[in-house]
Amino acid sequence: MKLYNKAILPQGFKANAIASGIKGSGKLDLALFYSDIGASASCRFTANTIQGAPIMINKKHLRANRQFRGILVNSGNANCFTGEAGLKDAQESAESLASALRVDKKSILLASTGIIGRRLPIAKIKKALPLLIKGLSKQGIDKAKRAIFTTDTFTKEFTVSFNIGKRSVTVCGIAKGAGMIAPNLATMLAFIFTDANITQRAIDKALGLSVGNSFNCITVDGCMSTNDTVAILANGAAGNKTIDINPAPSYSSRKLSRRRCGVYNNFNLFTRALNRVSLELAQLIVRDAEGATKFIRIKVNKAKSFPEAKKVALHIANSSLFKVAMFGENPNFGRIVSAVGASGLRIKAEDLKIKVSPLNKKEIDVEVYLNRGDASAIIYTSDLTPEYVKINAEYN
Repeated sequence: MKLYNKAILPQGFKANAIASGIKGSGKLDLALFYSDIGASASCRFTANTIQGAPIMINKKHLRANRQFRGILVNSGNANCFTGEAGLKDAQESAESLASALRVDKKSILLASTGIIGRRLPIAKIKKALPLLIKGLSKQGIDKAKRAIFTTDTFTKEFTVSFNIGKRSVTVCGIAKGAGMIAPNLATMLAFIFTDANITQRAIDKALGLSVGNSFNCITVDGCMSTNDTVAILANGAAGNKTIDINPAPSYSSRKLSRRRCGVYNNFNLFTRALNRVSLELAQLIVRDAEGATKFIRIKVNKAKSFPEAKKVALHIANSSLFKVAMFGENPNFGRIVSAVGASGLRIKAEDLKIKVSPLNKKEIDVEVYLNRGDASAIIYTSDLTPEYVKINAEYN
């Protein structure tokens, strides 16, 4: 595998971004990601019970369609808690883009991020579409990855390429997010593009696995947003042998065995690439956490199960007392002990072991041993600083 700390769009994809006027600052605020050919799509959305209008539209389109052509993303306005008017605005933006691209309106996905409770300036978006479409190019990803910013201070991007047979396959991802970050998902958007030829069930499973070990394992402040989206488009332009999770049932036992081996190997190879992209993006979100000075890995070992280990790790990561101790480089590890107990876990004091790396470093490792089994989980988090309070006290 070849790894790149930048966004390199796969074959058949283009992007562009412009300043449409959604943000009063005049910064880039409207991005379009486009596939020249129909692409399979899979998405994961926030678990928040109040969800932005784009997510509601996306769910309808995903149920009705299997081939997608583009993702329209705006920053500066979440189009959430805006009622029927917000749904109408989202639908109108999808329909206007589809008409301009001459594609099915159900082949468009949407994403919005920014202030909750304000109507989307749909007239500005519609006016901007012709210029946005005209400027589509493979190099347009460099503007698009910045147009999705809210309080971000740097771009989150990563690309992996690998071979399936003689065909080169690329998986490229970009993301935004810096605060209001909690699992399932976070205040984040992530868009992943691949030219892999892969079945719908395989792309669904691969995305679920990668999200579970990346975007659902980060927390900055324990706050869950309303618009969080992870979306992947796979257009098959690489022309590789189809990636699937199960072999076709019509082969002889000998051929079936060989086919099964190839199918699983290719799926595992693709999943490894997707996992790497997702984890890199997730960690970059934590590294850009609002006001943060520390990147913290919390690994809980020797738990009975992965869910148990993850639950304990999250209680530590979301403890304000723990987070401010990390900022102050204060070795008061009673705060870790307290967080373990607050998770509801019943454990004897003599079974609980804690190791922490030096606190005067920018990266801190916390290891907790429960002595209950062989399972483990890692959660990535940041410290809590006065700057975080200032940023969010003034965000409007």
